[in-house]
Amino acid sequence: MLGEAPLSTSSVPATGSADRDLRAFIAGLPKAELHVHHVGSASPRIVSELAARHRDSKVPSDPEALAEYFTFTDFAHFIEVYLSVVDLIRTPEDVRLLTYEVARDLARQQVRYAELTLTPFSSTRRGIDERAFMEAIEDARKSAEAEFGTVLRWCFDIPGEAGLQSAEETVRLATDDRIRPEGLVSFGLGGPEIGVPRPQFKPFFDRAIAAGLRSVPHSGETTGPQSVWDALNELGAERIGHGTSSAQDPALLAHLAERRIPLEVCPTSNIATRAVRTLDEHPLRQFQQAGVLITINSDDPPMFGTDLNNEYAVAARLLDLDERGVADLAKNAVEASFLDAAGKARLAAEIDTYTAGRLAG
Repeated sequence: MLGEAPLSTSSVPATGSADRDLRAFIAGLPKAELHVHHVGSASPRIVSELAARHRDSKVPSDPEALAEYFTFTDFAHFIEVYLSVVDLIRTPEDVRLLTYEVARDLARQQVRYAELTLTPFSSTRRGIDERAFMEAIEDARKSAEAEFGTVLRWCFDIPGEAGLQSAEETVRLATDDRIRPEGLVSFGLGGPEIGVPRPQFKPFFDRAIAAGLRSVPHSGETTGPQSVWDALNELGAERIGHGTSSAQDPALLAHLAERRIPLEVCPTSNIATRAVRTLDEHPLRQFQQAGVLITINSDDPPMFGTDLNNEYAVAARLLDLDERGVADLAKNAVEASFLDAAGKARLAAEIDTYTAGRLAG
């Protein structure tokens, strides 16, 4: 795994047969996804269907027009567009449709396990009954696992831009045993970071952790490394969402590596939101060289014109990985997940079996 033993590498050209072979390997590789958003995973087909249902929305219902709509000028513009799609989720039926179809898209990419970030406050404040919301996501989760074999677990996410009221509501929904969904495993914090300091959310994370949830806040995406330190020291973070600016602080990189605190890296997202200027400037290599446990994720894939398979291909190019190196990345995500020990062992073994078979062939 990254940070323990050298990855198997070879030169992977941007085009040509070697690249096609590697992409084919990635397409069939069993995977786990740890940083992917519920609404942000709505495919153009699903967004179009929801926009057609709710014609008062400014979101275009034409799939071709969505490509232009999902072209972002900066992170603030991304948040604006993202929230307009959130506004399309207005009924429990919308919630169930979206959740089930996200699972279908993950299954097509051979994702065996995913921790999907949900922002229930965005739905309950729009009038969706909280029990109906929970029932919709759980029904979709169980149906998807039975039909596609993809296991979904939930991270309930505070929308930072909505302030402490949203934090109070989110932690209540996450810790009330009368409504807390069976699939809930973690507690997060998303939205803009600038002007939304991490320490103010400490009391809410303390309550979530006391209730048995794992801490996975976004930090260091559009702010400096201090926000990552704050997430670690104030919010008890066990994984860091993005953590891009960690590369600016050698002491932080050493801390992350020593404590085996994973980073949920989303390369294409970082470019699309202008958190990083170009892929060649992405700090992924620095994370690898520092021995940090890195996982590869897609964040809001249709909005960024990507998917998890493509993110693995991007990472392979940036890190100069061959098939075994890519398989090691996939096993990193298994290690960093909140699967139980038996589930981790099964998925890691499936990755090893697949890799051995492909290389032997």
